[in-house]
Amino acid sequence: MVTKCQVSLDPAVCEMYEKARRLGVETAWDRYQAMLPQCGFGETGLCCRHCLQGPCRIDPFGNGPKRGICGVDADVMVARGLDRAIAAGSSGHSGHARHLAHTLKKAIAGVAPDYRIKDRAKLHAVAKRMGIPTENRSDEEIALDIANAALADFGERETPSLWASRVLPEVRQKRLAEQHLLPHGIDYEIADIMHRTHYGADADPVNLLTAGLRCAMGDLAGCYMGTDLSDILFGTPRPVATEANLGVLKADAVNVAVHGHNPVLSEVIVAMAREMEQEARAAGATGINVVGICCTGNEVMMRHGIPAATHSVSQEMALITGAVDVVVVDYQCIMPSIVNVAECMGTTVVTTQEITKIPGAVHVPFREETATEDARKILRLAIENFTRRQGRPVDIPNHKYPVVAGFSVEAIVRALSKLNPEDPLQPLIDQIAAGNIRGVCLFAGCNNIKVPQDQNFIAIARRLLKENVLVVSTGCGAGALMRHGFMDPAKVDEFCGDGLKSVLYAIGEANGLGGPLPPTLHLGSCVDNSRAVALAAAVAEKLGVDMDKLPVVASAAEAMAEKAVAIGAWAVTLGLPTHVGVTMPVTGGPLVTKVLTEKVREITGGYFIVETDPEAAAKKLLAAIDERRAALGLSVPGGVRA
Repeated sequence: MVTKCQVSLDPAVCEMYEKARRLGVETAWDRYQAMLPQCGFGETGLCCRHCLQGPCRIDPFGNGPKRGICGVDADVMVARGLDRAIAAGSSGHSGHARHLAHTLKKAIAGVAPDYRIKDRAKLHAVAKRMGIPTENRSDEEIALDIANAALADFGERETPSLWASRVLPEVRQKRLAEQHLLPHGIDYEIADIMHRTHYGADADPVNLLTAGLRCAMGDLAGCYMGTDLSDILFGTPRPVATEANLGVLKADAVNVAVHGHNPVLSEVIVAMAREMEQEARAAGATGINVVGICCTGNEVMMRHGIPAATHSVSQEMALITGAVDVVVVDYQCIMPSIVNVAECMGTTVVTTQEITKIPGAVHVPFREETATEDARKILRLAIENFTRRQGRPVDIPNHKYPVVAGFSVEAIVRALSKLNPEDPLQPLIDQIAAGNIRGVCLFAGCNNIKVPQDQNFIAIARRLLKENVLVVSTGCGAGALMRHGFMDPAKVDEFCGDGLKSVLYAIGEANGLGGPLPPTLHLGSCVDNSRAVALAAAVAEKLGVDMDKLPVVASAAEAMAEKAVAIGAWAVTLGLPTHVGVTMPVTGGPLVTKVLTEKVREITGGYFIVETDPEAAAKKLLAAIDERRAALGLSVPGGVRA
């Protein structure tokens, strides 16, 4: 059911959207309406502008052109476009990871004194997985080897990428190696895609798709690497209680929103905000209130309990409140329009990275070597802005939900160990076998302006939870669920089926919580989709089966960014049925569509489920789970057994 404003299920967003309309402030939804009708050729992937002879369009109905100027047909055109989206998404996640590798090296060298190794256990666990010796070596020596190994994973290697191969069970490694789907370097695969999709290169759609899946595995390497290095530098998350939605803003405080995808700066912002409380009070504020937007928000939420204001498509709404003094951005998913909204609402936008400058923003170049100084400079801009804002009315929606976040794999295993200290994964497997947990679904991806915000996420999650599917989530998908109470333990009785409810209560009470775990487990930011892979791989190894045999599915219910395309592609490559809730720009290529939704299953065991209706999508995800349960000889609803 869509809310009255027709743009979002989130009442806080609806309030701010109506305020923006009254004030005449343009938002993403206004710009979307101005774009309608959108290009049908582009939506189906049948528009190419990769060379200067185009753009070329192929008629999907057969009455117009059937080939581009160079002679490519529809399937080649859409395969090339898909590959380029995968390459772009892979560059985003891997760029994040590379930044962290360099930060780790600077920390070890002593030139970035604000950073250090915070999780020795994770350092040694990563070293063991990567084959890096640890005995009689200092943490700094081990960390330097890890950082160098990470950077070496970007260039062309004779052997497969470490972070794309050693993180998987041997049976999956072997299968992907046989299909030439293991990447030999993250940047190498991205460059290979750009070469083979250049004018006059690869014109075999199946060959193009194979290269795209291999590049997507490079994206997995970047995600996994980003998670590993963040945990080493900033600590592996443990469950933490906090809140989400625009109600976390405070009219009488200096409100600082950290926005983007990288925790390197936001970690220091959080620390300095605590130290600079007195400066804020001297300016008349009650203190400094740091809130998160998008995945930078997820990063500081799961490690420090920083509340999330909003996510993805509704980022402008935080500014419409009039209460945000500074939005400090790093990179990825930042709408350039926030500068225009900020100008109307009296907010200062601060850019910090050379690769993400926005005209109209204040640029404070961020360097790890001067992190504290840079953070202080930004926070003082926020305090100055607060003094200008004092006395002006603000509109903070009275909407927020409790959130329990920060379920790293280590935290999940630690919680399960209270049930079985000798074999922590066994209780999870036992509950899946018994049917109390029917299966597991990973919710990932962003919101998409074409869908009333959160509509698909909420509808599918409601159905799956009632059907006893354990839901884990990352990124703005996690944001959608947390803003509607799906990470509030008090909502377990309302949202979950009896079997899942009993499991969440048993784990929570065994851990001394006096109640259940939340209905949905928050795994972290978008790079932390790797945590879902780590958990699935551990279960597969314990069972002695390949990952495509597990009753595990994924859903990008409102997919938007090229990073989501890359994530979906590697999820399919790992063997997961993967739902996409918007039309993918490949439907103009019948062969490509058939390969991605059917034929790829013969190669990897995974496949795409493209379904825009959330109720139908939930049914298809449940059917995929039940098919795998039956294949494992497990009962399914109705008593069916293989």
